[in-house]
Amino acid sequence: MKIKTLIIAEAGVNHNGNLKTAYKLIDQAKYSGADFVKFQAYETDEICLETASLSRYQRDGKFKNQFDMLKKYELSKKQIILLHEYANKKKIRFLLSFFDIKSLEIIKDINLDYIKVPSGEISNHLLLKKISKLNKNVIFSTGMSNLIEIKKAIKILLSNGLSKKKITALYCISSYPTLPSEIYLPEINKLKKKLKINIGFSDHSKGKEAIIGSVALGASIIEKHLTLNNKMKGPDHKASTEPEELRKIIKSVRNLEKMFIGKNNNKDHINKKFVRKSLVAAKNINKGEIFSEKNLTLKRPMIKNNSNKFFKIIGKKSQKKYSKNQLI
Repeated sequence: MKIKTLIIAEAGVNHNGNLKTAYKLIDQAKYSGADFVKFQAYETDEICLETASLSRYQRDGKFKNQFDMLKKYELSKKQIILLHEYANKKKIRFLLSFFDIKSLEIIKDINLDYIKVPSGEISNHLLLKKISKLNKNVIFSTGMSNLIEIKKAIKILLSNGLSKKKITALYCISSYPTLPSEIYLPEINKLKKKLKINIGFSDHSKGKEAIIGSVALGASIIEKHLTLNNKMKGPDHKASTEPEELRKIIKSVRNLEKMFIGKNNNKDHINKKFVRKSLVAAKNINKGEIFSEKNLTLKRPMIKNNSNKFFKIIGKKSQKKYSKNQLI
């Protein structure tokens, strides 16, 4: 039996630094049927040098470097608290990706049962060490990492008594958007076997195929970027999913989950008598006449469950007279 997949609508920085847009993203995450809405918690001065270059997907002509871009999209502590309150009001769980130790302090002000570690921080052992002491459920993405780095991250998270059951690693390809040819879904089962922890999938591809495939393989948590409009300016909009599409994806996931629940829940047996056949006389049969394929046939409905006797009575004598279409 498959347990319900937790689905994260990753709002990320798709609010473009606008609080009203962030509220709308929460509304659309709720509308889509997601379990969580997730934003990013960081302080630009803590995570980036002013000279840091932009990666290819971050270049839209608006910013000269990463520092300026991150500063534009940075949410203040007050804004995060407001978004958390709004998410609670909308009855959708709130989640944050943390990029630095200082941002972790907000946990004193808001109650989070899950903490997300983004792919870029898997080697940030100082941050992982601090998170390990919080005894929270931890989700971390594995984009751009190798197995040695993943195992080291898990070791650090376990170093302060955190249970393995509270850790989920997300198989992830950190290209935006990810091409189907870049995704290797069997890696989900490989990671399960090698790491012995829960494995999920963080998807940056277009469409729903990767999500559906990962859920079928047992991904326990799914993360998908959400945008109000793919045409908006910003680094993640092109690799994100619009609300209506995300709603359809989540509906497909929930339908897929039903296919893993219980045994013999189908009701196709009610059609049995209508589509199966009975053994009947193909023509008039006299008493003493030998049964053959010429005077016997099968016809709907299944009035009598005797179709399996067809070859058993071939060659035997009829004990009575039968009219055409009469049950044998």
